[in-house]
Amino acid sequence: MDQNILNHYKAFSHATFPGCYLGHLRNKLPHDTRKLGGLVRKNLIQKHILQIHNTQSNSDLRYGDMAKVPWHRVGEDDVLTTASSMIAELFRRDPRGIVLDRTEENGLVVSCRNVALLMASILKSKGIPARVRSGFSPYFELEDMRGLSWDHWINQYWNNKKNRWITIDVDGSIEPYINFDPYDMPKDLFVFSADAWLKVRSGEIEPNHFHNAGGTSGLIVVAWELFYDFHSLMNNEPVYTNTPEITFFKVFPTLKNEDLEEIDKLAQLMQNPDENFYKLKELFDTSRKFRILRG
Repeated sequence: MDQNILNHYKAFSHATFPGCYLGHLRNKLPHDTRKLGGLVRKNLIQKHILQIHNTQSNSDLRYGDMAKVPWHRVGEDDVLTTASSMIAELFRRDPRGIVLDRTEENGLVVSCRNVALLMASILKSKGIPARVRSGFSPYFELEDMRGLSWDHWINQYWNNKKNRWITIDVDGSIEPYINFDPYDMPKDLFVFSADAWLKVRSGEIEPNHFHNAGGTSGLIVVAWELFYDFHSLMNNEPVYTNTPEITFFKVFPTLKNEDLEEIDKLAQLMQNPDENFYKLKELFDTSRKFRILRG
């Protein structure tokens, strides 16, 4: 692997930089990835889990007793958009910081993006190349929506001994039906957004196979995830509400074929992000329509 690429993923972004908590993450938290993932899950409550309360995958309270979570904690990811803000709030609620025995009422109610963001921040703090990835998870068994792919954010980190990226899903790691290793996911289990885009464009998969948590489906959802992933690969993890103007509801349906073909070329590069890293970086540095995000 090109050392410049690994250095790129060792570097913090504005969203993953832990600020004054760097020493805490580097020295006080375990180095084992599985232990780190379990620790992160104990401190963050997924918005979907709060919504289903103590039913379905939380019927055994593996995520904790949601009845103890204050009713007004609908979703704190709207305001806690960076790793440093999440860590600061965790310390405010419990001066010990990131701990295994955090009580439910002191957890943060966030989304998969925030889980991946905090995990990347911890790994980078320990000098491990890490990146946030955005795509779709066909393995989630959400009620009445089985067999479809839901938008999801996960992580990859570089393992020197195995000389490869290892894909991990911390957010979904303790779902009761998971029958694979979430800390070394099988290849092609997670649908990266570039693959999803090209499969829809080629007619291999119907657009409405892909959904997001906001209730939207179709190619526009894949476009959002594609640009989330592109920016994350460039160490610029966006918030959900910020996308390029070409993916806005009023603009996307009006795109011409040449516009879609331009996105096709981006997706093709993203299918091999390390091999095409410098081409992606050039696009990121020069393409206004791909770079500028608006809410």
